[in-house]
Amino acid sequence: MKFCYFVLVHLLLLSSCCIKSEKKTTVSADTIPNFSVDPYWPKPLPNNWLIGQVSGVAVDSRDHVWIIHRPKSIGEEEVSNSLSPDEYPFTPAPPVIEFDPEGNVVQAWGGLGEGFEWAESEHGLFVDKKGHVWIGGGGQGNHQVLKFNSNGSFLLGIGLAGVTGGNNDTLSLGFPTDFDVDEAANEIYVADGYVNNRIIVFDASTGKYKRHWGAYGKNPDDFYKPDTPVLQKFNTPHAVRISKDGFVYVADRINNRVQVFQKDGKFIFEEFISKNTSGLGSAWDIDFSNDPSQMFIYVADGTNQCIRILRRDNLKEAGIFGRMGRYAGQFIWVHNVATDSKGNIYTTEVRTGKRVQKFNYQSPD
Repeated sequence: MKFCYFVLVHLLLLSSCCIKSEKKTTVSADTIPNFSVDPYWPKPLPNNWLIGQVSGVAVDSRDHVWIIHRPKSIGEEEVSNSLSPDEYPFTPAPPVIEFDPEGNVVQAWGGLGEGFEWAESEHGLFVDKKGHVWIGGGGQGNHQVLKFNSNGSFLLGIGLAGVTGGNNDTLSLGFPTDFDVDEAANEIYVADGYVNNRIIVFDASTGKYKRHWGAYGKNPDDFYKPDTPVLQKFNTPHAVRISKDGFVYVADRINNRVQVFQKDGKFIFEEFISKNTSGLGSAWDIDFSNDPSQMFIYVADGTNQCIRILRRDNLKEAGIFGRMGRYAGQFIWVHNVATDSKGNIYTTEVRTGKRVQKFNYQSPD
């Protein structure tokens, strides 16, 4: 009964916020956001650069768009196997690229450096309100989250390079996938999702361990009893986002769902996203709409190749856009989604997609 009462209060508070904010924004309970692709964003890259699989995107306080891609993924789709790297008709771009709102490259950096080990397979990027750039990934020799200044200067590493110790190890990670920073508490939330299956929280300045949890807020034991239902544990928690009103949203990718928690890990509620999706699942990444009450959640569905629009109060699907394809506005392995202050959406693609796209928000007025 206490759980049902809490969910009811949460939904009523969200509805109240939405009603109060209607005069300040064009988004309302009866309005579903619409988007149109901008085929001219970003601008052509300088220096004959080419990007590989784009595995992370974030928008900073200036509406600059940041991506992280995998230079090592550039290969047989782009060049003949008979060519050596010195003969390639392009140059792999640095892993981290910053674009201005018009799509021009501002700077690019990343890769090998002093004091840290760069991920074998780059995965996830987040820019906090102070301009720090957080990246992660895994592969052979790396299970870390790395923190940099906006110019690429290394600040902090969380986790141990080449070491993973399981779901209840508080010192190591297991191929982390995504991050969000709670500025008020100075904490970073990590979706520790490919080797481990948990959300883990650290001090954003020191990297000191704070807490962690698994699906439904339970202890993420490494081994489950044979009769334990499979959905009692995360299956690749691929993204984590903190709403303005202090709830933690987790994209549990292969389980085709989004779970909602308090910041202490207490489970609130969940909803399944295209529940019958098989393979790699439907809940790949999440971000919020830019209205004051964050009425909608956008979910990147990399198996069904679309962006799903959910109502945040109940996580029910309200709209959808995109489809499989190589033309502008279509997707090949859509992997990430992020919004800017104007409500525009940015998406990235991995595998053979290897691109970032912009979708302009269309005002219903």
